[in-house]
Amino acid sequence: MNTRIDELFPGQEETIRKIFSDADVRSFAELCGDTNPIHLDEEYALNSFFQQRIVHGFLYGSLISTILGTKLPGPGSIYIHQEMVFKKPVFLNEEVMAVVKIIDINKEKSLISLSTCCFKGESVLVLDGKATVKLI
Repeated sequence: MNTRIDELFPGQEETIRKIFSDADVRSFAELCGDTNPIHLDEEYALNSFFQQRIVHGFLYGSLISTILGTKLPGPGSIYIHQEMVFKKPVFLNEEVMAVVKIIDINKEKSLISLSTCCFKGESVLVLDGKATVKLI
């Protein structure tokens, strides 16, 4: 059943948490083709700025899509715009919490503006953004 716009309100928020493993990162690299060694090669990463492998930003950013399509607004929403700023790296086996919060609702156009953030643990901002979805 699709979400109805009159069920939503500014300030409404949903979260999801996930820990990304080596297998997750390798599967994502295979699916999307991003085989940058900073994600996959331990030795390369040791000699990099980060000194260890990092999770693809779009992998943990996909938690936002999960929330939008399944929780807030949920079924019947179409993801039409996203801005993302990657603030800090996420390393393998770190917990990421994605938080999506309704900022504004345009009932006439069935458009919802949302803040979209990801954190390491509870407080370290690693992704800051905004999204727009349309309810169908």
